[in-house]
Amino acid sequence: MQKSMDGAPRLDETERTARTRASLPARLNRRSIAAARAAQAWTHGHAALPASTLRVALAATLRPFTTAERALPVAVAAIVAAASLLALLPSTPAGAVGGVQGQGRDVRLAVNGGISRATQADGQTQLDSWAGGPESFEPIVLPEGNAAVAAAVAAAPDSAVPGPFMDDGTLVTGYAPQTTVEDGSDRIVRYKVKSGETLSGIAHKFGVSMMTLWWANKLTSKHELHVGQVLRIPPVSGLVVTVKDTDTLESLAGTYKTKTSSIVAVNGLEDETLVVGQVLVVPGAKGDPIPTPKPTREPKARSSSGGGHHASSSSKAGPARFSGGRMHWPVIGGGNYVSQYFHYGHGAIDIAADSGAPVVAGAAGRVQFAGWKSNGGGWQVWISHGSGIYTTYNHMSGVSVGAGQWVGKGQRVGRVGSSGWATGPHLHFEVWSGPIWSGGHQVNPMRYF
Repeated sequence: MQKSMDGAPRLDETERTARTRASLPARLNRRSIAAARAAQAWTHGHAALPASTLRVALAATLRPFTTAERALPVAVAAIVAAASLLALLPSTPAGAVGGVQGQGRDVRLAVNGGISRATQADGQTQLDSWAGGPESFEPIVLPEGNAAVAAAVAAAPDSAVPGPFMDDGTLVTGYAPQTTVEDGSDRIVRYKVKSGETLSGIAHKFGVSMMTLWWANKLTSKHELHVGQVLRIPPVSGLVVTVKDTDTLESLAGTYKTKTSSIVAVNGLEDETLVVGQVLVVPGAKGDPIPTPKPTREPKARSSSGGGHHASSSSKAGPARFSGGRMHWPVIGGGNYVSQYFHYGHGAIDIAADSGAPVVAGAAGRVQFAGWKSNGGGWQVWISHGSGIYTTYNHMSGVSVGAGQWVGKGQRVGRVGSSGWATGPHLHFEVWSGPIWSGGHQVNPMRYF
């Protein structure tokens, strides 16, 4: 049955041929093909000719084309001939389907998942079979009553690989260990020393003992304290220790005679297991005392007629009555000033001055003691002034009077130093009402100036 042409007139064979031949590329194509076949036939016919004969013949053939007028048409003809030869080659090599060599299998990928389709007479399309066989497709149906299973399957993640992964595929580890340990380091205050301050004054400011600062800062000299120096101030009086490999809370409490609960509370510990290198403040603990310096020479007592009494008297008792009036300021020169006043826990005034500045008696009286004492005052002098009034002069670099000696008001008794429990040169000056350390009590010296 002849196909319908939708009313368009049909060309006969003669007209189609004429149109094809009229095309210039078609003519060049035919001529190039004919030339190639002729060259092939000529080569087969003259294969036995000598090489010299072939060269002569080739030169004679190419001589007419050596001119510029004929070279361009020849080049165009050569390009057309090459294109024609390429058009004759097969477009798909044999054995390209199914593998790199050989014919292989015809088809490896099936369209529509390998399901063939068949069109029925009524125009509807149904599933026939799988590509691999005639088995029919049967969907999986969950049994009734398993709504929870169905919901779990629907909510399942797309990834089939279990484990905690980040968006970029990084595997997240399951545990990050804690690297910080609670200790007393955060409770230790750093304080910068100001001009004129002493160790005892700084200790009173923070409510701890002077020796606590001595131990916490590992001081070795009384002259170490200087302006701008940074001191560690523990929260309570005691020692700052570093945990060793054999230390426990119980062993530390036993060594320093304190309670484990006190150590835990002061340091804010949540875990009572100690770690090597952990810093702890042990409340109430004590370290080594300040070393006692050895004097270079023992000062000799000197007699004096000051105060209107005979120097030959061997009694250490002071005058019967205090002469009254204002006392002499106990330090002369040296840029002296009060670095710490009388207050609770500090029953004296501290007068900072250059080391070696003269220290003089505040009033006339008899020297009760002159020398070294291991009570923290270092080189010191005690004087009885009568009426139960006594004065003491502490931390001196040396004394210039002796016990039992009478001294007058303003007479030198020593020089400013930093002996005993002191940092930086200063005079620790006390006024007592009643016997010194034998029933008397300290009063504010500023009342007498």
